[in-house]
Amino acid sequence: MTRKWMRIIHRYLGFFLIGVMIVYSLSGVILIFRNTDFLKSETVVEKTIKPNLSGEALGRALKMRRFRAEKTEGDIVLFKNGQYNKATGLAKYTNKELPYVLDRMTHLHKATSAEPLFYLNVFSGVSLFFFSISSFWMFMPKTKIFKKGLYFTAFGLVLTLIMLFL
Repeated sequence: MTRKWMRIIHRYLGFFLIGVMIVYSLSGVILIFRNTDFLKSETVVEKTIKPNLSGEALGRALKMRRFRAEKTEGDIVLFKNGQYNKATGLAKYTNKELPYVLDRMTHLHKATSAEPLFYLNVFSGVSLFFFSISSFWMFMPKTKIFKKGLYFTAFGLVLTLIMLFL
């Protein structure tokens, strides 16, 4: 009876997860290249912020992580991809972003517990865990294919652990 229900749930959950995993897999591959300009387009931003900011305060005002002023020439503060005029508060810089749809897709992986996507992420994670475990009920334990499957499972687990700690 357990085998029958595991197979039924596995089947329909699998069909549901196909749609979810297509989006997750594409966005996951795109995220691998997040430290490059792959698929990103460049936009020029001009923003007037509070004058006379420096260092960390300037980075916060521009909402730039790992902000670092490279040099200052009079009232002009130069930083990666832009500049800021301390006297006027005008900041000009180039921003590189993924197209809107790809940006929203990659947001799936970065969602926090404060966002509605949190529920989809938790459901998908729990479902994938169930999907992985329930696959052991697809074959009779005494069959050759089941035993081979255990070897592949062990290999996948060991390879992942090795890659994690390299």
